[in-house]
Formats: sequence, C-alpha cells, structure tokens
Amino acid sequence: MSSASSVLVASSSFLYWIRKPSPFKFSKFPSTPPVTPSSPKCYRVVCRGGSPQPASFPDLSFALHDALESTGIDTSHAREARKSFVSQIKKLSDIERETSICINRCVDLGRTSLFIAAEDDSLISHSSVPLPVDAFLERLDDLSMGYCSHYNSACRSSRENFLESLEKYLYVKKGFRRSTANNQAEPQALDLHSVLTHRSGSAVMLSLIHSEILKMLRLWGLLDFDVEIFFPHDPHGLPRAYDKQKSKESDQPHIMTVQMLLEEILRNLKDAFWPFQRGAADSLFLRAANAANCIDKFNGFEDSGYQLASTKAAQRRLDRGVWTSVHFGDMRRALSACERLILLRTDPKEMRDYSILLYHCGLYEQALKFLKLYQDMKSSSAQNPSTDQLAT
Repeated sequence: MSSASSVLVASSSFLYWIRKPSPFKFSKFPSTPPVTPSSPKCYRVVCRGGSPQPASFPDLSFALHDALESTGIDTSHAREARKSFVSQIKKLSDIERETSICINRCVDLGRTSLFIAAEDDSLISHSSVPLPVDAFLERLDDLSMGYCSHYNSACRSSRENFLESLEKYLYVKKGFRRSTANNQAEPQALDLHSVLTHRSGSAVMLSLIHSEILKMLRLWGLLDFDVEIFFPHDPHGLPRAYDKQKSKESDQPHIMTVQMLLEEILRNLKDAFWPFQRGAADSLFLRAANAANCIDKFNGFEDSGYQLASTKAAQRRLDRGVWTSVHFGDMRRALSACERLILLRTDPKEMRDYSILLYHCGLYEQALKFLKLYQDMKSSSAQNPSTDQLAT
C-alpha cells in the first residue's frame, strides 16, 4: 500500500492503516499572512518578571485559519486573537507554569482566557467585529469592585469570615453556579465571556473568576494573607478559597496551577467539540481513528450501527464544507483547541490528536507531518524519560 493511499496513525498500543477517503476540498489552500494585533487598552496589573521558557516544539504552521480562508471566510479577528494568546503564554517560565493561580503575576489569566474565547467566537460567528475583550475584562473587574460594597467589619473579624463572605457574594448574591454539562448542551459554560454573562460555568471557569477577584482584593489591600483555591474534581462541587496556613496534605491535588488551568480550559473545549462523540473507546484519538476506518473494533453490537451512520454523516458534512452539527461536535473549535494546546507545550499526544483531525479534513500531508512530530517526540522521550512523560 503506497503512502499516497494511506496514512499510518499510531498510538502507544495500536497501529491503524487508515484508507484515504475521497479528496477533500481543503487539501490545498493558499497561505494567508498573519494580522498584527492592536495593543490591549484595558488596565490590568501584571508582573513582567521571570524568564520565559523557550518552546520545546519546533516552529509549526497550523492549518485551521488558512483552511477557512481558502473557503472565503475572513479569519483576521481569529488570527489576531491567536497572536494575543501566544503573546501571553510566551511569558510563562517553567516556574510560572507551576505557580498557583492565586499568586500568578506574569500572565493575565483573565485576558488569556478571553483571547481563547475571542478566537472561537470569530470562527463560529463570522462577525465583522471582534469579541470586546476589554469590555469583559472590565466586567470581571467590576465583580471585584462590587465586593467592596459587600465588605464590612464582620468580614474583617477573621480570615474564615472574610472568605465565607466572598463565597456568599459570588455564589449567592451574584448567583454564579456550576454547570455540570461539559458538552455542547451548554457550551457557554466553557467560555469566560459567556460565564460572566450567564453566570453559569465549568469548575475551571469559576476557579478563574474566584482567583481573579482574590488578586484584585489583594492589590487593593483588602486581602493580607495567603489564600488557595480548592478545585473540585467531583461533578458538582464549587471552587472555594481557603486559608493556605490551614491547608492539609489532602488539599495538594486540588491546587490549580497556571499550566493546569489553561490546559483544563482548552481540554474542556476539545472534549466538548470533538467531532466524533460516539464510540466505546475513551480516547478521543481512537474514536476518530475508528471513524476513519468506518468500523468499531471495541463494541460490535449496540453502538456500531449508530456510529457507522454518524461517521458517514460527518464525512458528508465535511465534504460539503459544513464544519459543525448539533450533537456531533465542531471541527473548527476542536482544531483550534488542539492547536493552542500544542502551543502551550502540553502532552505531545496533542500532536497525534491534531493529526487525526487533519486527516479527516483531507489535509493528509499536514496530518502526516504532525504525526511524525509526535512519534519523534515520543521516541525522544523514551530515550530521555526525565525530560518528558507520555501517558498511554
């Protein structure tokens, strides 16, 4: 079988020879020059210290924006938001990546999260105006300012009372609640601007809002002791602030670092909008690989007929240039999440997952390129296990 008619897709445990489907109209497209973003105007106090860590990945040319441009869709706002996102994460040193979100200073996490939302909003709305990032940053700052009127002598009586009053302010007075639908049924829970508007969000978004309020209160002198955010791993718990001096060893797995927060935001988006939602495999990659094979190697009974039908329907939608469908993911948002996870220097398996999406889009050369990069990094990690870890 020639390389022109097949693509080798590898995971740590499986090898698939995936037959190449009919040529896809996005397989060739012109390159579009990037757009230079304007400087943010909204005031935010962040530190410029620290030594950013050079990226371990080579320079990469991603496919999404160029593919959309080739169909006549203007991606200038999406490109600008992406460049702004990159300008923030370039400030991350290795130390900063492992710093708690409550004391992070070098990266504006609120702004970075809104750049993620701004890119995705541009991709799906095709609006002639970008998402107003500065306006939503002001709304986030207004939350902190609003607590000042809620702050009184009773709040100052003890640290516990202070943190309890902040919790009541956020979850009772302001009505923020946790959404348990980490999927397309409630996508607004995954974007900061929507959470600020609808006051319903994922655990990671509520953690971000909580920590941003704490940082502003510290800046204004209302908070003078070390605080940590308890990030819940159960489906219903709310993020809560606690006195760090009273922390226990069991609290350690619930501390959210800068790297963990950004990864969680992007992986939530990737999971929610992955175009191949059905399948017995837990791995998103294996679901997509099975879909490419149009077979179900894991469960040949109740789900196989539905999965086969949905797989064929997904391919027909892509052949017509339809990137999204209700309950069947959104290829644009899945690709954008993968690209930003790669830029964030997370697990190299993000390259593998990105490659299988490119394959489904008919971008075979680029799919093979990123798959080879993943295999090279995996081989390098096996030879130098202390430099990286690739979970199976």
